[in-house]
Amino acid sequence: MKTIELDDDLYFYIASQTRHIGESASDILRRLLEQPANQAAPVTEPVTTAQPHTVADAMGLEALLDSGELQKEEKSINRFMQVLSTLYRDDPVGFTQATEIKGRKRVYFSRDPDALRASGSTTKPKPVPETPFWVITNTNTSRKQNMVAQLMTSMGYGDEVIARVCGAI
Repeated sequence: MKTIELDDDLYFYIASQTRHIGESASDILRRLLEQPANQAAPVTEPVTTAQPHTVADAMGLEALLDSGELQKEEKSINRFMQVLSTLYRDDPVGFTQATEIKGRKRVYFSRDPDALRASGSTTKPKPVPETPFWVITNTNTSRKQNMVAQLMTSMGYGDEVIARVCGAI
C-alpha cells in the first residue's frame, strides 16, 4: 500500500463519496474511476511516497492548556469538546483520522450523526464545535481521554503533550 499527498479539498471530496461505514479510500477511488477490484491501473508518471503527517508544534493546544480555560470548565464533556475543536483547528487534515478510532461495537467519530446512532443505542452524538465532525458523548471520562489519546497519537503528537491534554480532560 502506498501513501499519497492530497489537497484538502480533494480529500474531503473523496471522503464525501463514502457509501457505507468502513469503505476504504481505495474502494471509493476504484468506484469513482470505474476500476475493478485489485486491478492495477497503468502508471504514466512516477509516484512519490509522502511521509506521514506529523504535528510540528501544538501551539493552539499549548495555548489552550496554558490559558486555564479547560480548568474553568466544570464538566468533562465541555473540556473534551474544547480539546477536539482545538485539535481540528490545529490540523484539520490530521483530525480526519478520528473516523478510524472505534470501540468493539461503537463508532466514536463521524461526519454523519446517524452513523454514530447506528453503532449503539445510547451514543448521544454531538457535533464537535467548529468542525464537520460528530462524536459520541455517552462515555465516561476515562473513555474520552482514551479517544483523545488515540486521536492525538494518530495525528503525531508526542506522549508528553498527550498526557497533559488527557490529564486536563
